[in-house]
Amino acid sequence: MQTNYQQQTLGILGGGQLGRMLIQAGINYNLDIHILDPDANAPCKHLCNRFVQGALKDYQTVYDFGKDCDIISIEIEHVNTEALYQLEKEGKKVFPQPQVLEMIQDKRKQKQFYLDNGIPTAPFLLTENREEVRQHAAFLPAVHKLGKEGYDGRGVQLIREKADLDKAFDAPGLLEKFVDFDKELAVIVARNEQGKVKTFPSVECAFHPVHNLVEFLFSPASVAPETDRKAQALALEVIEKLDMVGLLAVEMFVSKEGEILVNEIAPRPHNSGHHTIEANFTSQFEQHLRAVMGMPLGNTEIRSAAAMVNLLGEDGFTGDALVEGLDEAAKEKGVYLHLYGKKLTKPFRKMGHVTVLEDDMQLLREKAQRLKNLIKIKA
Repeated sequence: MQTNYQQQTLGILGGGQLGRMLIQAGINYNLDIHILDPDANAPCKHLCNRFVQGALKDYQTVYDFGKDCDIISIEIEHVNTEALYQLEKEGKKVFPQPQVLEMIQDKRKQKQFYLDNGIPTAPFLLTENREEVRQHAAFLPAVHKLGKEGYDGRGVQLIREKADLDKAFDAPGLLEKFVDFDKELAVIVARNEQGKVKTFPSVECAFHPVHNLVEFLFSPASVAPETDRKAQALALEVIEKLDMVGLLAVEMFVSKEGEILVNEIAPRPHNSGHHTIEANFTSQFEQHLRAVMGMPLGNTEIRSAAAMVNLLGEDGFTGDALVEGLDEAAKEKGVYLHLYGKKLTKPFRKMGHVTVLEDDMQLLREKAQRLKNLIKIKA
């Protein structure tokens, strides 16, 4: 029998740009979406059916919010899982499941999961403090990562040599062997409650050299078809071993020898899937909604090659956002601007993105670079 999705309330923890784009996809299905976010001016505030201001890590706040929902999901993984466990016990559907969130919140547990389940990943050591990191100079070059609270490039420190050891975090973390990779890929995979799964084709990511944020994304990735198949198969393996319901972004390294290693995972819509709004038959945001609501998963095939350019706040500017170059960019064919509703800009804050559609990959790369240089967010 057909489920009446419009009679189910979906509660989303987090009201930033990912929640905003989830709502935009959900409007087409008349979904009743409630949002919890600590920011009184969150990007989702005026788009959702109900907005609640409150702390995402506070047990009572999350529990009280979830009681009024039928299904609870997230747009950020740093939330109170104890409240989600209780809501699940009381019959609420929580996707991704609390145990998955709890594991992914701690990069130490996440890496141990890969090791325990035979998922290829870079060699690593668990560390408790800075002094312990200093004892592993022979393991360098390596990347030191905070176990908890790292996000959007924060909590990650490259340690190339002994002189860099003082940069290590003085908190529980992991020391991960530096991978001399050829490419960084991401695969987004979805799984619904019935166990049906779908992957999106691999994309290639280029990161900011200092702030560890995605600057460019290219779809499809410029890899051999066999590499793409292996990457998609690995993403499927991860979500199935997690037994997770929802959307999972799997970030990977392709080594110079062609080995594919899982770097990190995110159990929600992800920066590496923004292009799918225009470039694929189903966007990552619609797919996330389909997965958690129990709907059939959508077709993930590519309609057009695409690039995504992150629009970050310019260094040195804080204040009311001014988007330079917007009019010129909007005149171009195949260029789609997405601004996230953030009135205040600050250095390297994610303020929006641009998707470019162009089947010629060389032209696509040139156009993406030109738009990055054209559009500047200042104050």
